[in-house]
Amino acid sequence: MRNNKIRIALTKGRLEKEALGLFGEMGWDVSAFSDKGRRLIFTLPGAQIVLAKAPDVITYVEHGVCDLGITGKDMIMEYGGRYFEVADFGFGRCKFALASKKGERENFFEGCEIKTVASKYPNVTRRFFESKGMDVDIVKIEGSVELAPLLGLADGIVDLVETGATLKENGLEIREEIADISARLIVNTVSMKMKKPEIDGFLRLVESKTQEKVK
Repeated sequence: MRNNKIRIALTKGRLEKEALGLFGEMGWDVSAFSDKGRRLIFTLPGAQIVLAKAPDVITYVEHGVCDLGITGKDMIMEYGGRYFEVADFGFGRCKFALASKKGERENFFEGCEIKTVASKYPNVTRRFFESKGMDVDIVKIEGSVELAPLLGLADGIVDLVETGATLKENGLEIREEIADISARLIVNTVSMKMKKPEIDGFLRLVESKTQEKVK
């Protein structure tokens, strides 16, 4: 077993920047990240931080090589896993939404034909349409999913939407909002027991700084 310093897997990119700001507010020295180069592991006074891609954060926490993980609710909804979801950080806010071309399929759920939906999130998409009692063909897209209806590949898309500007610029509009998304804290099930004092201390710090953001 590692020493009692907690190890946190942190999603690279936007959530990384927001989380580092929070860590700074908590009194942690995050100056090492200002010139991080290609380093992926950082040791701070309060924790060891591992930078990773969003799906890998869940993998590292689930397998116990990291005690905690900071990732988006979108990843939790898409991949699931065995861990505890314990806190909403209140940043990284956006939403899952169903969208299609403006002026077409304003009621996306009408008709008997099987529609094609493109998404980076096939599991979320499948569960959403199952809740509607609909069968759809799902096409997984890794890049700009907005292209799929424009090129005739799909009737609609399920994707993350923040301001809606990208949809508007590409002639798409929201048909239904599916779920609110924000950054969440997940905890390994064994670490929750073995490092309970350290994790509880971290949670108290987080809650003291985020309670205003999630109101």
